[in-house]
Amino acid sequence: MQQTHVPRWAERYPGLGTEPLPVDSYTSPDHYALEQEKVFKKAWLIVGRVEEVPKAGDFKIKRIAVARTSVILMRGRDGEIRAFHNVCSHRANQVVAEKGEETFGRSPAATMFCGFHGWVYNAKGELINVPQEQSFYDCFEKKSAGLTQVHTGIWNGFVFINFSVSPRETLEENMREFDAHLGAYPFHDITYQFTYAAVLDCNWKVALDGFSEIYHLSHLHARTLPGSFTEGFEAIKLLGDHRTSALYLDTAAEFTELQKISNSYAVVSLMVQKGGSMLPPTINPERKANFGFELSPVFPNTIIHCTDGIWFTHQFWPVGYNRVLWEGKYYLRKPRTNSQMWAAHHAQTITRNVWLEDAGTLESTQKGLESGAKTHLILQDEEILLRHSHHILGKYINA
Repeated sequence: MQQTHVPRWAERYPGLGTEPLPVDSYTSPDHYALEQEKVFKKAWLIVGRVEEVPKAGDFKIKRIAVARTSVILMRGRDGEIRAFHNVCSHRANQVVAEKGEETFGRSPAATMFCGFHGWVYNAKGELINVPQEQSFYDCFEKKSAGLTQVHTGIWNGFVFINFSVSPRETLEENMREFDAHLGAYPFHDITYQFTYAAVLDCNWKVALDGFSEIYHLSHLHARTLPGSFTEGFEAIKLLGDHRTSALYLDTAAEFTELQKISNSYAVVSLMVQKGGSMLPPTINPERKANFGFELSPVFPNTIIHCTDGIWFTHQFWPVGYNRVLWEGKYYLRKPRTNSQMWAAHHAQTITRNVWLEDAGTLESTQKGLESGAKTHLILQDEEILLRHSHHILGKYINA
């Protein structure tokens, strides 16, 4: 049967095409190697929040397997947050030992001390003490033996790094269109956090794709989110390397008794009509009472969601061509009473269950991709965010 209807998003963004996507970008070790070198070592990556290192001497170690390194984020006495490869200039031992994917600590003197041979660096990465320095040869120059710095930038409290020796664009240039849309959202006012993480046996894009479309809502989340949202995205905008979209609540949706009680204590659930009193005018500009939340992927591996009083992120860190570390962080206003605390935990439990349903499909998808049964993936119009992601990925790989 000949199609007589032109899908709305394909019509608006014809440059993205409508053809199926090849499977090999999800299954090829060679393609993954290209992504390592041309994407994750060239793009701006979100690695934390300024609230995680609030005082001089506070530091965070972030393991980034896809770049074969870990980075030190430290706030100096001058208030600046800088990033460095976690590699000593002497014999390449890690300066600060990792204690997981993320390690936090504090150095009152704002210095970093390598436990192998005692070399000491300050928060600017400068080498300031070398035991038995007189035993080194004339070719050793203390001034040039500091830590290897990584380009660092801050956008709205998010700490970005870029491993490139000379980034193709500044963070400000990269985020300019995204900032015009989401830059006024008060992330810094909502900092009470729940965190989940898991390593999944799938390609990182399988995970990113699974969390970037809502075609699955009425099927996969039929039990946890029965009829909660209207079908389809609204207000999709392509913002340079990034993109954004909006979801709206179905006003006919029924709440359980527990949800009604929880919602009466605090605005902690996504399934509550809020209207958007604290949202910038670019989000839900018509101030519809049934606004759900904004879903905004930041290239390459982060999704930021925000609504009135709530925001959360998903990040997908490649561990191998068919393994990914998924990190989900959910932010609320800090509860002030026991009732609000209970409401926050109840809302987050529902959200966690939704996330687990999303994550539960990913390893099965990877198995299907690696079976060789299909060579291409068919996308429909509401999966336009996936198509844009692959379009930008191709731009980096072919650069």
